Amino acid sequence: MPKEYPKWKSIYHYFREWRDNGTWQRIHDRVRADLRRKLGRDKQASAGCMDSQSVKTTQVPGVRGYDTNKKVMGRKRHVVTDTLGLLLAVVVTSVSVSDPHGARLALKRLRQLGTGKRLRRIWVDGIYRGTLMDWVKERFRFVLEAVLRSDDMKEMKGWVVLPRRWVIERTFAWLMQCRRLGRDYEVLPTSSEAMIYIAMTRLMLRRLTR
Repeated sequence: MPKEYPKWKSIYHYFREWRDNGTWQRIHDRVRADLRRKLGRDKQASAGCMDSQSVKTTQVPGVRGYDTNKKVMGRKRHVVTDTLGLLLAVVVTSVSVSDPHGARLALKRLRQLGTGKRLRRIWVDGIYRGTLMDWVKERFRFVLEAVLRSDDMKEMKGWVVLPRRWVIERTFAWLMQCRRLGRDYEVLPTSSEAMIYIAMTRLMLRRLTR
């Protein structure tokens, strides 16, 4: 820590306390509402995107798993954003948790936080099709809409920019620019979630103060 800061144990005490009582999330949501207003949007989003990001962990003990598809040992960030790429909800799990199951956790968190009151549509990857869409219709006022590759895109190799879904891919890129989030260094998934809220709050404050 910089010399002008208090001892790291004192700082981490407040980080942990604010993590557990939801202060980091409330600060983040207030800043997001202010930024959306500044950009001429309603403070509550009416549409959004959802996807997951697998990240490696360090040797620090904690929840982790192995993704046989991506060959990654670590954790998975299940994220819901608005159409600006601003965070609405995040849940961190073992990377072995499937995307549809993680989506259910993220959407339950979204309802718990009250950040999706105006949502009517969420664009998702094709992996979220199936029973998850029926599950959402029964429990929420919004629907999931899968954005798939066109026939022309199927012939293209590697990562392809897709309508709507590119927004959340950009959000993941923002997170990866933060050294603390390039890997998951935290023992608890809740600490990982708090770090994501802090990173996005920093990004939004920079935009508000331009």
